[in-house]
Amino acid sequence: MIQLPAVGQSAAALLAATLVALISTPVVRSLAFRMGAVDVPRDARRMHDHPIPRMGGLAIFFGFILSVLVFLPLTPELRGMLLGAVVIVILGILDDIFSLPALPKFFVQIGAALIAVLHGNCIRFLSNPNIFSSEPFWELGWLAIPITVFWIVGITNAVNLIDGLDGLACGVSTISSMTLLVIALSVAEPDVAVLMGALAGACIGFLPYNLNPAKIFMGDTGSTFLGFVLAVVSIQGLFKYATIISFAVPFLMLGLPIFDTCFAILRRVSHGQSPMKPDRGHIHHRLIDMGFTQKQAVAVLYVISAILGLSAVVLTTIGVVRAMLFLLALCAAGAVAGKLFLDHANTSGSQPEAGDRRSHTTQIAGNDNFFGEEDRSDK
Repeated sequence: MIQLPAVGQSAAALLAATLVALISTPVVRSLAFRMGAVDVPRDARRMHDHPIPRMGGLAIFFGFILSVLVFLPLTPELRGMLLGAVVIVILGILDDIFSLPALPKFFVQIGAALIAVLHGNCIRFLSNPNIFSSEPFWELGWLAIPITVFWIVGITNAVNLIDGLDGLACGVSTISSMTLLVIALSVAEPDVAVLMGALAGACIGFLPYNLNPAKIFMGDTGSTFLGFVLAVVSIQGLFKYATIISFAVPFLMLGLPIFDTCFAILRRVSHGQSPMKPDRGHIHHRLIDMGFTQKQAVAVLYVISAILGLSAVVLTTIGVVRAMLFLLALCAAGAVAGKLFLDHANTSGSQPEAGDRRSHTTQIAGNDNFFGEEDRSDK
């Protein structure tokens, strides 16, 4: 049963975060120019022809944290998440200014994840996907901490990885936040709903400046912060339920970045390359190479993310057996759609004609490091 006070509080948190991010983004933009956090076009792969500031994620952070501090009490779990988020934001600011090496960033991300985990944000058990088993869930025991850290660091970098077009990561994060907001309200988790309202509002306030043509990029400051918060809040709001829903919903809610990250790793390994080697095989690259404009490619990925989010909401409102059948049908449809997409992309992109510069014009929105991906001009 959805509680009206929780709806009102979530809406207030969303509005407050939106206003703070909307007002602070121009200030952050000026600050980014002063601090040298600027994306300068260096090659034909960039679509923008003038320097654009990074570090816009700082405005998202301001909107989120101010809203959360106003509308929620500081529980140990929330304190741990905010402390870890501060570490992630500081790391992102330094990376946007100095382009830090990947390995130190990775270790700092693990440290930030451990801060959140040791304050109580931990996956203690996983629901058993076998609905016919007598064991409804698996106790993780000592594996709880490493599995939780893996989840948090993985989602943090997955959101960073899809930030390749104007407004893409910010819009997808907004959709994921709204998805979890609706689910939290439906399962009576008001604190999670407020958190997601604040995050969605901060993204909405920043989005007008980030849509194509972007006036500012969120940089690693924004993309890693969004991934970190989504990962931690999904633990608070979903993984603690011993149902099939808790097994499936996080992967649907964050389906687009998870799929793109897994596909990137498998693609590189299958080609005999390091999983950390940058390439142009991401979903947004393939859409651009298929002839979509930036705005069209982003719109397509918004629709995919919205469909996955709606599917996650549906899973929380139907019975276990029907949820399992729905999930299987969704997986089958996704597999068919993915195969058609890859076949079309490979056919259209395998033999580029002379003078065709489409494969060299994808603009990467400033935060293109995934662990060892050091080339700042391409993921």
